Amino acid sequence: MSPSYQIFLLSPANCAGKRAGFLLRKDGGSALAQRLRSGAGATIGEVFTFMSGLYFRGKLAYASAFTNPPDGSVGIQVIVPGLGLRPPDALIDLDGLRAIARIPVDPRDRRYTRPLRRDAARLAEGLHPSDAAVLLGSIATPKYLEPLKAVLGPRLRFPREFIGRGDMSRGALMLRCAAERRELTYIEGSDPVHNPKGENHSEGQHAKTQTRKE
Repeated sequence: MSPSYQIFLLSPANCAGKRAGFLLRKDGGSALAQRLRSGAGATIGEVFTFMSGLYFRGKLAYASAFTNPPDGSVGIQVIVPGLGLRPPDALIDLDGLRAIARIPVDPRDRRYTRPLRRDAARLAEGLHPSDAAVLLGSIATPKYLEPLKAVLGPRLRFPREFIGRGDMSRGALMLRCAAERRELTYIEGSDPVHNPKGENHSEGQHAKTQTRKE
């Protein structure tokens, strides 16, 4: 049975990667880096798309095409380390991005899980049992599934077609589906799908790198 309403939860970009470094430097020369240093700031969607490229762009395009939120709910929410869930048009500046980069995406770290579970609980208040919160992110580790499942229960879903695909393949798939108005098949998110064939773990590098820094 199709869900009555559905919202999308987008995993974050790797804030410890090379492209993140272009924005975090004080002398970053790109227009986006300059906006982050200015009072104007930039949206989370813009920043994470710059860091992640095709993958995050695909997630945004797909979620925009198929979100169907209940009244009063935001249809697309981004997992932001240390901040919980934020809409992609929320603004951040350079200090805010640096703060995000210091938080490991680790289900054992309460700085990450506490705000995420808090916001997921608020989200759950507006969802009925037949509604769905669809995770667009890695399913190979518990870093997203574990804290979200604890709050959302069977309403948490993920695309079945993600199994066996790496980040870039998932990004391209979502862009095609958004353009063709072809929706993926969602299944209940319970246990992580460990090491699916083709998973490249680029999202996981954020957690590993940040944990070493702590």
